Amino acid sequence: MPSVRDPRQTEQRNPRTADLDLASPAEIVARLADEDALVAPAVRAEQSSITRGLEAVERALRAGGRLLYVGAGTSGRLGVLDAAECPPTFGTDPAMVVGIIAGGRDALVQAQEGAEDRPDDGAREMDAHGVDARDVVCGIAASGTTPFVRGALARAQALGAATMLVACSPPPPEMLAVTGIPIVLRTGPEAVTGSTRLKAGTATKLVLNMLTTGAMIRLGKTWGNLMVDLRATNAKLRDRSERIVAEVLDVDREGARTWLAKADGRVKVALAMALGGWSRDEAERRLAEAGGVVRRALPQVMPPPVTGGDEVSGS
Repeated sequence: MPSVRDPRQTEQRNPRTADLDLASPAEIVARLADEDALVAPAVRAEQSSITRGLEAVERALRAGGRLLYVGAGTSGRLGVLDAAECPPTFGTDPAMVVGIIAGGRDALVQAQEGAEDRPDDGAREMDAHGVDARDVVCGIAASGTTPFVRGALARAQALGAATMLVACSPPPPEMLAVTGIPIVLRTGPEAVTGSTRLKAGTATKLVLNMLTTGAMIRLGKTWGNLMVDLRATNAKLRDRSERIVAEVLDVDREGARTWLAKADGRVKVALAMALGGWSRDEAERRLAEAGGVVRRALPQVMPPPVTGGDEVSGS
């Protein structure tokens, strides 16, 4: 009998879950948890490549370029999700981190059959988004083979952009040929064969978190681990803004609101005004001269120490 075994790790059968349909609810949860426990080590094993990717993203953003994610299905949705979360978290322009999914916006809520199979569509997306040498394009393809992603990376490379790929199975030569930085997360076969929304999706989300969070930290979007460039676009974020200002300045909630009002709601500017004794214009100027990094604008001031709250054990 001829073999029909797929060489892609994400398409292979998992011997640990071969009888999953016979499991009880508790056993299913335990089996899935056991598989998920393999994700973090797979990500940690790629630290060096992820670091190179983070450095590429930082370089692109510092040069006025963008990070563009390109993917299909779950991979594409994860890229769009990570891009969408950057403006409220880090106060970035929505054009700085862009998510592109095969099949367009409709594919976010309903599968667009065949969209991932057209490499020319991926290439056209690069032209439509005006990709150039300042940008970095990150393909996301759990299988390592998605034609839409390969077409996008090939065109991005031709346009002079830096390219990387997040995959959960070793990519074939034709994909590696258009990938400057491959990040290969060896998460192994899924609990349900081929369902890359499971371990592969979880591992991919961890890496995307690292790429954007790491780059934003490097760009001064945090002070210590405080989110000082967030956009207070809802009640939860307004509350967080007030709590950050109150903690740093050791004032009550009303005092925090007063400082935020003076700073047009911007946490970083409010802190610079209060700690530096500056007007809003002066605080904005000093921060701009410091590249937006609070530690450079206020080198004599340290973030407040972490006190109280829930203790986290490393044991």
